[in-house]
Parts: sequence; structure tokens; C-alpha cells
Amino acid sequence: MRVCVYGLWHLGTVTAACLASRGISTIGLAESAEAVAELSAGKAPLFEPGLDDMVAQGLRDKTLEFTHDVAAAVGSADLLWVNFDTPVDDNDVADVGYVLERVRGTFAHLKDGAVVLISSQVPVGSTALLERDFAAVAGGRKVSFAYSPENLRLGDAIRVFTQSERIVIGVRDAHARDVIEVVLKPFCDTLLWTRVESAEMVKHALNAYLATCVTFTNEIATLCENVSADMSEVEAALRLDPRIGKKAYVRAGSAFGGGTLARDVQFLKAIAGQQDAQVPVLAAVLDSNEHHKGWVVRHLVKQLGALKGRKIGILGLAYKAGTDAIRRSVAIEVIQELIRNGADVTAFDPKVKSLPEPLASSVKIVASPGDVFAGSEAVVLATEWPDFRELDYAGLVAGMSRPMLIDQNAYAAKSAAIAPGLDYIVAGKGR
Repeated sequence: MRVCVYGLWHLGTVTAACLASRGISTIGLAESAEAVAELSAGKAPLFEPGLDDMVAQGLRDKTLEFTHDVAAAVGSADLLWVNFDTPVDDNDVADVGYVLERVRGTFAHLKDGAVVLISSQVPVGSTALLERDFAAVAGGRKVSFAYSPENLRLGDAIRVFTQSERIVIGVRDAHARDVIEVVLKPFCDTLLWTRVESAEMVKHALNAYLATCVTFTNEIATLCENVSADMSEVEAALRLDPRIGKKAYVRAGSAFGGGTLARDVQFLKAIAGQQDAQVPVLAAVLDSNEHHKGWVVRHLVKQLGALKGRKIGILGLAYKAGTDAIRRSVAIEVIQELIRNGADVTAFDPKVKSLPEPLASSVKIVASPGDVFAGSEAVVLATEWPDFRELDYAGLVAGMSRPMLIDQNAYAAKSAAIAPGLDYIVAGKGR
């Protein structure tokens, strides 16, 4: 069995490395010689715990190699696994054409009997479109197309891939199922086989459901703040109801970011528009989330007044702990709003040591959490790095010009809430 993984950013590099770790002959198809050189040296394109080591081990074991030669990589593959991270613009609209054009570019090289498995986030109907496009140039070759929604979890990607609770795969025929089952069975006992369109819809529905849970919870939390209730107590009661459950998304906190959840909500809205179907809840989810992104700045203004010239510290820049990705990070969106309001922003992150322009000219990156607190009128805990939970907040706030910590997700509540004199502000708690 030979697998070609096409698209080597976060999703694809994790996929290729994990496949190789199980002894599956894997070739990663990159888009440039520079990317091939980096990967062939054991260096992943971005930080993910354990990924560099896993890539390096695959290279040593000779189960993993990289190339930018499309013909050689695709032509040798029994399974072409498409793993591009679908680009998303600032309005959460995905550039699906970016993925589709790259898949079409492989058509001339696919061998007879190959299987194409799509895991990039694309709208329902995309796999069928690719099937029709290939049929026009097949020249007698039989190629099966399938879809399996990715389950990438930044900062925990290797564990999630290698210990999957369930994998959904949409297939057209028994041949595709047989090929894919050999590849996926080492990682998961529960393989749910569906029609292709159902598998595509699973990803949309899952992310839209989670997005709805987040926005609903944050709206209830806003009401709690205004009626002297505590959302954490409401949350505890909700989790005890078996219809909701212990793992439900009912914790008050930040708006969802990163583009992933919103991308699927946008997909569903677009599909509804094409089918002339009414989906008012989906539109409301995005509107509510957009409003909630202003929660931090609204609370800063409420406490400090105009922010022009105010020194505000930010703990964390990454999209989430365990990664150095900042695209669509809630922290970055807060910083952008602070800059628009004229605040003086200082920030620290364990992994993010620089920012692109124009942020780089407006944000001072410092070497430690202590430097963030020193002289600040307020500090915002924006990314849930484990170290931030254990900080000596009692000592740190002593250096502030005004001791105020905004911890929207109550991540550091156990240590920060008991710091003497600290004005500790969390989402969903009436004051």
C-alpha cells in the first residue's frame, strides 16, 4: 500500500507523519522545493507537539519521504489523500477553488484503480463535482473518490489522529472501502461508512452545532452578568442533565475563532441560499459571535473609560495552546481592537515571538509574563497556556499601575481569584 498525502501544512503533515509511524509507505507531496527541503530535514512547517520528532522518525525508518514532483508522487499512489488546509478569508468564506484546482491537477497522473480521499474542508457536493471532472479525462481509467472529514485539533493533533474515537468515511464502492480500511484501521476501531454526501455534511453539521452551543452559552452568560447570576453554577447544573451531558460546550468564554467553525456555518448558509431554504439560526450564530468578540474591549472601556494611551498587557497570542498559529486568533482580534482604540499594547506568548506587520509596529513583544504585568493598567489572559494557570498572580499584580485581570474563560481562576486586591473579571459572572 502506497499513500500520497497532498497538502503539507498542519493537517497534511500530521497525517503523513502518523501514517508513516504505522509502517505505511507514505510520500508527502509539497508545492515547492523549499518545503520539501525543510520537511526532509525533519522540520514541520509549524509547531505541533511531537510532530518534528515523528517526521524525523519516519524519514529514518524510510516509511516517509517528500517531493514536489506531482507526477511521480501521484502516479505511484494507491491512495491519494487530499489534506489541504482550506484557506479562509477574514469573513470566514473558504477559497474552495484553491483545493479543487490542485486535485484536478493530479487527474492526469492517477493510476487505474487509485482511490482519492478528500479530507480538506469543502462544501457538500464537492466530491461529486471532482468525480464528474475526472470522468471527462479518465481515458478508461477507473478511480474511486471518497470523503472523510478531518478532525485536526491544534496542539493535540497527533493523539487525536492516532487514537481516534471514530472516523467517518463516505464512499461510492467496495474497492474504495477496502483500500481506505487498510489505512485507517490501525488508528481507529470505529469506522462509520456513509454515502459521500453524508460524510461531507457531517463536518458542516458538527462544526455548526458546536458554534451554536458556544454562542448560546455566551448569550446566557451575558444575561448572568446583568442579573447577579454566575454562569459557572448554571453550567454545572446543565452538565448534570443527561440530555446535555458532561462534555457539552456550555462553558462561558471567548467567541469562537480560528475560522474553522465559522467556515462550516458559511458553507451551510451558502448551500441554503442555493436551495432556497430558510436557515435563520445559522445567520444568527455568526452575528452573535461577532458581537461577542467585543466582550473584552467593552469590559475594559467599562472599567477604564477611553483606552487611548492606556497600557494593556496580553498573555498569549496563539490561536490555542500547543501551537504557534495566530491566524484568526481571538488574542489577535482583541489586540487589533485595542490598537484601533489607541491603547498601548504589550504581549507575551511562549511560542509566538514575533508578529507580522502592521501588528509588529504596534505591539511590544516581551520576554516574560512579568514584563506584561509591569506598569499595565489591565492584563488580558487570551490564550490558555498551562503555565498561565500557575502564575504567581499575587506577586505579578503588585507591579501593575492598576491591578485588573480580564480572564474571559476563567482559566486561571484558582490562582488569580485569590490574589489580594486584584480586580478579576470573567465571563458570565455578575458583579
